[in-house]
Amino acid sequence: MTTSITTAQGIDGAAIDGGLYTDVTDFARDTHWLNGPVLAYTSVGMGVFVVFLLIAWWRARREGSAVMAGVLATPFAVVIAYLANTGIKDVFQEPRPCRALPHAYLVEACPPPDDYAFPSNHTTVAFAFTVALALTYRWLGGIALLAAVTMGASRVYVGAHYPHDVAVGAVVGSLVALILVLAARWLCGPLVTRLRQGVLRPLLVA
Repeated sequence: MTTSITTAQGIDGAAIDGGLYTDVTDFARDTHWLNGPVLAYTSVGMGVFVVFLLIAWWRARREGSAVMAGVLATPFAVVIAYLANTGIKDVFQEPRPCRALPHAYLVEACPPPDDYAFPSNHTTVAFAFTVALALTYRWLGGIALLAAVTMGASRVYVGAHYPHDVAVGAVVGSLVALILVLAARWLCGPLVTRLRQGVLRPLLVA
């Protein structure tokens, strides 16, 4: 049985916020000078979050074991958030907006039909990094938040996602990181303390 936002192929994203999507892609069409920088950021900008993580690790070497545990848990939280998000994609199977709205302006090439839109993997990963970093260093999380919001906006600008794909991706990444990093800080501190006394000491202690 179908509804106004569900089709035999999956969620009909265009029925949710297709109008807002086309408003953004029309803006992209009218700002050709911005297309290149946004495409570059949406393609390789995830490297910014890796740099943030390295900064957090470097500073955590001077902090307690719980702090270091949170930093070390961050890449695991990011990977698990990505996998969870991919599972959601496979359940809902929302076609990319470039297929549902073929006349919309695209900066990024349309992905294959089996590369679903809902939720946005890029946004999920960016917000997983952001929340994990914020739990360790609030100032670094604040900077990462700006980068994550920009990443999410870029996914709509280049035509890869609807706004709701980005919004839900942000929620998925944030929740997974929040749960896993808090758990790591609480449960894995003693393990980090032991590791700091072994061969890994140069990596874990300043």
